[in-house]
Amino acid sequence: MSETPVRTERRGAVLEVTLDRPKANAIDLATSQVMGQVFTDFRDDPELRVALITGGGDKFFCPGWDLKAAADGDAVDGDYGLGGFGGLQELRDLNKPVVAAVNGICCGGGLEWAMSADIIFAADHAQFALPEIRSGTIADAASIKLPKRIPYHIAMEMLLTGRWIDAHEAERWGLINRVYAGSDLMHEARGLADHLASGPPLVYAAIKEVVREAENMAFQDAMNRITKSQFSTIEKLYRSEDQFEGARAFAEKRDPVWKGR
Repeated sequence: MSETPVRTERRGAVLEVTLDRPKANAIDLATSQVMGQVFTDFRDDPELRVALITGGGDKFFCPGWDLKAAADGDAVDGDYGLGGFGGLQELRDLNKPVVAAVNGICCGGGLEWAMSADIIFAADHAQFALPEIRSGTIADAASIKLPKRIPYHIAMEMLLTGRWIDAHEAERWGLINRVYAGSDLMHEARGLADHLASGPPLVYAAIKEVVREAENMAFQDAMNRITKSQFSTIEKLYRSEDQFEGARAFAEKRDPVWKGR
């Protein structure tokens, strides 16, 4: 087993996070707690702008909950740490882009972890499923998220039968953004992460807060909150140096220099 279940690497403003627990990158309580701290630190570090998540090896992205650990006493309703299972899906105020590079089997809680990202790239050999039904339990976060991400009937088929789909079918239904050859996956994901890291962080933060908070709001209510700067990120953006820099750069026909303030 790796010395640590979670490897991190800073590449400029990008934090690369690799879940590395051989043989399958399953998540137990202790690993989830480590992940929660990693993503909390990412959220709170002003020098970091984008996270890229992936799995160690080339066979598994993440199969979700570690059933062997559960058999040894890990409680399914135990303390997952900051951000809930996998550290991402319940982490409050995460207003930075997260990219997932799915490099293999992605199922159960691993699929829920991937869906916590904003953009998902996958290797052409990746496979996706929610097999919880076969072990007599519920894919809780996926039951909430998946019918909002892909067609209802496809989501319900996956939830009710545990059917596996390959990367190309996942792309067809809009579950993931793009499929790449396994040898190209990390190059493409890193290229996207670097591109995002060069963009306007205050705008990203505003987009993420608005999308998150407006999900269950009426359109006009959400618009009113935006126009009245009632989102904290909108308030900060409209009074920022970056807001003026964007306008100046456009007028001067040059690339903007974003400072995040």
